[in-house]
Amino acid sequence: MFRDIDDNHTTIRDGVQAVCERFDDDYWLARDADGVFPNDFCAAISEGGWLGITLPEEYGGAGLGVTEAAVMMNAVARCGAMSAASAIHINMFGPHPILVFGTEAQKQKWLPRLAKGLDKVSFGVTEPNAGLDTTNITTFAKKVDGGYLVNGRKIWNSTAQEADRIMLLARTTKREDVKKSTEGMSIFYTAFDRTKIETQVIEKMGRKAVDSNMIFIDNLFIPDEDLIGEEGRGFYYILHSMNPERILVGAEGVGIGQDALRRASTYAVEREVFGRPIGKNQAIQHPLAENWMELEGAWLTVMRAAELFDAGENCGAEANASKFMGARAGYNAALQAVMTHGGMGYAKEYHVERLLREVMITRIAPVSEQLISSFVAERVLGMPKSY
Repeated sequence: MFRDIDDNHTTIRDGVQAVCERFDDDYWLARDADGVFPNDFCAAISEGGWLGITLPEEYGGAGLGVTEAAVMMNAVARCGAMSAASAIHINMFGPHPILVFGTEAQKQKWLPRLAKGLDKVSFGVTEPNAGLDTTNITTFAKKVDGGYLVNGRKIWNSTAQEADRIMLLARTTKREDVKKSTEGMSIFYTAFDRTKIETQVIEKMGRKAVDSNMIFIDNLFIPDEDLIGEEGRGFYYILHSMNPERILVGAEGVGIGQDALRRASTYAVEREVFGRPIGKNQAIQHPLAENWMELEGAWLTVMRAAELFDAGENCGAEANASKFMGARAGYNAALQAVMTHGGMGYAKEYHVERLLREVMITRIAPVSEQLISSFVAERVLGMPKSY
């Protein structure tokens, strides 16, 4: 739908699309029905060398930036929506705390395995009684000889049914014992020990192939060497993953919207009612034209945020805006695609209803539209804190 402004981006997009084209609509419709994790898709992406796109070359990666990762994940989402994107996108942002704050030994041990797709990782941050108030988590890591003993609960852990590692945020000092609520949390990268971690799948409206879970942690031992950085600094470390995650979710939302718009435009040209293509009617044309404009604007915001991040500049507002705009534009395009198809938009064989269900998550996670709006109002517009 849009032109890449960098030849390298075009090369990346073409390479990723070549892999994705091996997994057609029937494949993703089947995964939507049976809920089987797309291991063969992940293996193909790994074999193509794409999983480590943001990791340095010395750890088996491509040494590229979030800008290139956004191009990649946009192409993935245009192929398999969130079922494809969510299966791999933690590899784009999840290792960042290790890369920035880990020891050299930790990097050498963990990052090459992530680049090769040898480890599947679940991200353990959100808790049922804390939600977006991360400082209110209660999962606790008690210091013991040689490591930590962890107890607690997490929710919305993606890929916990498949994972063999977990990136876990836990309190090492209780909230009431710290001066600032953001202190006293630590981040660990450790084995997903299923003898100590119980997982319960959450049935949900979309992205069935990539499981979401509630997990219960009961006396999980984490060795000292699995602590990333300094004890008590985990909240600040996890922030380094948040901006890339927002940017990539925005890119994925745009990708799903572009796929939906392509399908709707094609259908509008081919479908005839009352002796003429429905796409000849401005009531069909204009909403789709607006979708294209929204998607273009959102994509430019995504690229701007990614460029700022890769340049090492402050990009909190732009990263949040790219997630907000990409998700909204993708959702609006998917909804309009269903409406353009009319009754057939409700039928699975045309795929647009699946795209609408899958793009919905980009509006909800990893941060709500309301918190993004509050962030921009306070940090950009200088308005008082509202919560």
